[in-house]
Parts: sequence; C-alpha cells; structure tokens
Amino acid sequence: MYRFSYAEILDESATLNRERERLALDQAVNLLTLAAKAEPGSCEVLAAVAYLQKLWGFFITDLADANNELPRELRATLASLGLWVIQECDRLISGTGGDIPMLIDVNIAIRDGLK
Repeated sequence: MYRFSYAEILDESATLNRERERLALDQAVNLLTLAAKAEPGSCEVLAAVAYLQKLWGFFITDLADANNELPRELRATLASLGLWVIQECDRLISGTGGDIPMLIDVNIAIRDGLK
C-alpha cells in the first residue's frame, strides 16, 4: 500500500487548484473573445461579463481569506486587479465603456502566471 505524506497531499491539492483556476480563466478568455466580435449589449457580451464577475468575485473572496497562503502583497495586487475587472464589466453592462481587449490580455496574463 502506498502512503502519501501530508505535504504531498497538500502540494497535489494546490496543483489541482491552480489547474482549475487556469481552466476557469481559459473559459473567461474564450467568452471574452466571442464578446469582442459581438455587438455591445449582445448575449455574448452579457455572458462574458456575468462569468467574469462571478469568477473574479470568487477570486477576490479567496484572496481575502486569512488561510490563503499567497504573500499578502501579491494577494492585495490580485484583489485590486480583480476589482478593476469587475469595474470594466460594469462599464460594459452600462454601455459607458469597458475594454474587452484589455480584459482578454489581463486574464491571459493571470492564467499564464498560474503555470
């Protein structure tokens, strides 16, 4: 019987979590790419915005958790970035702006940083 050390299990769990986060960000990029080709206020834009707001809301909540093991400064930077993403989404919903190409770039950069 193979025995796992506690450290191995924790390391594997962190790896799986990063992979899930990468996949979630892949989905965000896919939705944003479709939204970039669509008309403002279209179903594609609204679907991308709704997904991004939920995803980044989850990330911000996780970053604020005292048990999050990322360095405090990195957590603060990522949370600030997440708030910017949500604000851009609000601008897209209200029709007052919103920069889909920049949202794509930011989500790609974060996704690639998880590798």
